[in-house]
Amino acid sequence: MIIEALKQYGTLEAPGATDNPKIIGWQDELEAAGLGRVYAGVYRHDAIPWCGLFMAIVAHRANIERRPERNPPRLYLSALEWAAFGTSVPKGAAALGDVLVFKRKGGGHIGLYVGHDASAFHVLGGNQSDRVSITRLSRNRLVAVRRPAYRAQPANVRPISLAASGSLSVNEA
Repeated sequence: MIIEALKQYGTLEAPGATDNPKIIGWQDELEAAGLGRVYAGVYRHDAIPWCGLFMAIVAHRANIERRPERNPPRLYLSALEWAAFGTSVPKGAAALGDVLVFKRKGGGHIGLYVGHDASAFHVLGGNQSDRVSITRLSRNRLVAVRRPAYRAQPANVRPISLAASGSLSVNEA
């Protein structure tokens, strides 16, 4: 999933009342695949929090075999719904490519683990400063670590220790 997510790196939410057609297109793609029915006609503006939409498109595109257990949750726009995706991993055992679910004021946030430092996870996700980026999120906000349902886990799924750099994100909305 990391490779698919990196293909979207830098995608930016459109300013003001305009919408980035790429982000809106993700919803259209999920609807066409039969995964976005619950949000059909609802998600039409990139000002609506889209971290869950980003994760849903990444999970969908990475699910080449179309295995149901690799599909995004039905209510994928709600970041906290991702706490049931894949298989549970202990919070202290997060590894490259794991889905991290965080709490924040007013809801949740979701992204992919790319590494950690002493106080934070480095997370590749959507709607982080209105773009797809890597951001540091406090370990204290972590709700769940979920690993995609691999048939054979890739060898690079391992913890990655990084130096702390940059400020902590406090609200990804």
